[in-house]
Amino acid sequence: MTLTVVGVKIRLGLSWIFLAPFLVWSLAEGYFRTSYLGLTARTYWWMAIGGTVGLLGSLFFHEWSHACMAKRRGVSVPASTLFLFGGVPDTTPTPSDPKTESWIALVGPLASMALGIVWYLAFEIGYRANLPLAVLGIFNFLAFANGLVGGVNLLPAFPLDGGVLLRAWLRTRQQDIQQATRLASVVGSLCGFLLMMTGFLHIVNGRILIGIWWFLIGLFLRETAGTAYYHLVTQVMLASMAIRRVMTPNPITVSSDTSILRFVEDYFHRSFHHLYPVMEDSRLIGCVGPKQIAAIPREQWTELTTRDLAIPCSQDNTIDINSDTEAALSLMNKTGNSSLLVVDKGQLAGIVTLKDLLKFLTLKLHVKPSL
Repeated sequence: MTLTVVGVKIRLGLSWIFLAPFLVWSLAEGYFRTSYLGLTARTYWWMAIGGTVGLLGSLFFHEWSHACMAKRRGVSVPASTLFLFGGVPDTTPTPSDPKTESWIALVGPLASMALGIVWYLAFEIGYRANLPLAVLGIFNFLAFANGLVGGVNLLPAFPLDGGVLLRAWLRTRQQDIQQATRLASVVGSLCGFLLMMTGFLHIVNGRILIGIWWFLIGLFLRETAGTAYYHLVTQVMLASMAIRRVMTPNPITVSSDTSILRFVEDYFHRSFHHLYPVMEDSRLIGCVGPKQIAAIPREQWTELTTRDLAIPCSQDNTIDINSDTEAALSLMNKTGNSSLLVVDKGQLAGIVTLKDLLKFLTLKLHVKPSL
């Protein structure tokens, strides 16, 4: 599920397939049943569903506030994937200065706390207006949940917002974003371990639901702390290498007047590539691959040529030879293309594939494990 608000794309992480049912069950059989006695089982489940939907909306608002501040500070805003306590952006450049990074990180918890106050005011107004207890329970839960989201995000546990604030502060002290991220990730991993132990103690003492949730939160922090650091290491590696160093120069090309039948027999069945540049009088006009062939009935293979099937060159399938490998990976992630045409002043210079980039990263990680 992807929601786009004012140009900002936010999608639900796959973990919500398991988190959402567990959250609904926890609220229905735990929180609401013990906090609001005397209601029917059906009412508790409806309250749980309403609370879960409200929490998801609150998390969307939290992440949207980050994106709005980023845009205001001139930072590009990619799509983000929403997890339990906020979102993790897809490939995104780290703000060049710690002050900008701090503002972008801080606005999320502030937005959640402000939303929590709004829900609490709704609870107070609803109480005076004699709204049903089930509705008041949902309002009260959302006030508490938003305060919790804001508070947990202020923990100095990278990649939570508090951990990003810690990294921004370390950057002002060390002027080294990689070292600052490493230290912030260590703190984040330690915080995750402490939360996991807290959850374990709750479980031992019989508070099973609370314990499970704290354990899951701690596990999430430990996993994402390490992932966030190695993501930065990957960015540093990719940004340090020009695309010309990893591309395949002088790739196999196909003439625009080649029939599809000949293309399949003489090119595709012999070299097995996923992308072939289409040339017309030494001029690059596009590219063709197995996807385009699969869409054409076999009886038309002798009638049509690669010119008829070629995908025109565009910003989605070409990249300049002077770009770095990080830009190539970002474009692949954005468009879903696993291969790109590398051009030099409009002329074909080579092809770079996702496989090439992964090979490069593997070699770099083996040669320089200290990164």
